[in-house]
Amino acid sequence: MTIRINIFILICFFLCETVFSQNQDFPNIIIMYSDDHTAQSIGAYQEALNYGLKLDHTPTPNIDRLAEGGMRFDNAFVTNSICKPSRAVLLTGMHSHKNGVLTNGESISLDLETFPMILQNNGYQTAMVGKWHLGTEPQGFDYYEVLYGQGPYYNPTMRTSNGDVDRHGHTTEIIGERAIEWLRLQRDRDKPFMMVYNHKAPHRNWLPGPALNDYRGRDLPEAPTLFYDYSGLETPAHEQDMEIGTTMSWAWDLKVPIHPETGEQTDGWENLVERNRLTDEQLERIKDAYAENNQYLYDHYDQMSDEDLLRWKYQRYIKDYLRVIREVDDQVGKMISYLERENLLDNTIIIYAGDQGFFLGENGWFDKRWIYEESMRMPLIAHWPEGIEAGSVNKDLVQNLDLAPTILELADAEIPSRMQGKSMVPLLNGERPSDWRDTVYYHYYEGPPRVHEVAKHYGVRTDRYTLVHYPNHNEWELFDLETDPEQIQSVYGEPEYADIQQELKNRIDELQEQYEDDTWDE
Repeated sequence: MTIRINIFILICFFLCETVFSQNQDFPNIIIMYSDDHTAQSIGAYQEALNYGLKLDHTPTPNIDRLAEGGMRFDNAFVTNSICKPSRAVLLTGMHSHKNGVLTNGESISLDLETFPMILQNNGYQTAMVGKWHLGTEPQGFDYYEVLYGQGPYYNPTMRTSNGDVDRHGHTTEIIGERAIEWLRLQRDRDKPFMMVYNHKAPHRNWLPGPALNDYRGRDLPEAPTLFYDYSGLETPAHEQDMEIGTTMSWAWDLKVPIHPETGEQTDGWENLVERNRLTDEQLERIKDAYAENNQYLYDHYDQMSDEDLLRWKYQRYIKDYLRVIREVDDQVGKMISYLERENLLDNTIIIYAGDQGFFLGENGWFDKRWIYEESMRMPLIAHWPEGIEAGSVNKDLVQNLDLAPTILELADAEIPSRMQGKSMVPLLNGERPSDWRDTVYYHYYEGPPRVHEVAKHYGVRTDRYTLVHYPNHNEWELFDLETDPEQIQSVYGEPEYADIQQELKNRIDELQEQYEDDTWDE
């Protein structure tokens, strides 16, 4: 009997040691999914893009370092350029019409199996830190500490596995610190880990913390189409409400406490203070950072033309956007340093992405939502010293739809057949499958009277063309990205494009059938 027990113990010990050994071979995974971080604002992408704002510097040296040491995807696109839907696509590997999160108005179902749940069942310890935004309780995570909704830029209440916690400070720093603290103090070092690590920044309203005083005394480059009049576009472009010149609010967006025309406190200033629960010290620092430039506005407002005013607003916007980007980049750098110190960097896959693109003054706009390049394109960088060639670039058409199956394959977990994305592991290995997609499908479901008044639309993008349909207007736009990279002149209906126009319409029909999207006419 004693011999049998000893043999049983030895077998159990052997099996445990085998599992431990196997787990040590599995890569750790960190997915950084920053909110509204567009490729135009990343130094590593400046030479890769032939449209939009061209900066005269890089605000992202640490993200650039990930690209230099890994793979940059130059043609990565979202399926639906808006926050909640993009996050649901990331977690499920399914289009919006399949995962049920079509707009910012829905919450993700607790019944949906996500890739964190699958990893959790395959021996990974999982964590979620930062912006969640999907309404329901986070599922599939051994630990989470997330913002409520969009969350403020200062002094957030964090929703955790063990109840709410009030944090003091700038939210970007808090999210970065909490992510590293979990890695340092709470993870099980006998298991591989997977962390979804999402910054709120650079989501509207771009309220900086440590970088408040960056870019003082200098102007930044303007987007080439800042003053575009939409003359080459259809009705939806004329009906939108996302213009820097007219949509942005003095208080919330532009941090101007006194209305330059009336001399009264601006509507929304108290909301900015209260929503961020600003302390007296924080408020004074914010006021001081903007005081000189605000005074210039007050002193010159009566003499400023519409063009002058748009330029002033643009500079305030782009500087704030880049300030909060620099703060995110600082936290990326701290994460890299931590992984290096702990000898974890080589076997940790870091995926850095934005949950969609964003307009940085192109067409005079901010925000996202459109199928246009600035909005639909997402930055996507994968860094893994043990598995990805440093400095590599991929130009295949990929989507956020592909992240879930990719992560599962990297973790040697089974990919459910319901997932509609394709694993990018062959691309990471420098190989292109013969059946890789030649077209990406896009569908935006929100529309008037929802925020920004962007019309519902769907369409496709190939390596050269974008075709988009606005069903409520019965209008189409077609762009030749080779001759018109800024997408300012639709060629829909022009005789020389008749064949490609019909070919792309057929491609829409094929992809709607493939993805089982019958919601396009709703």
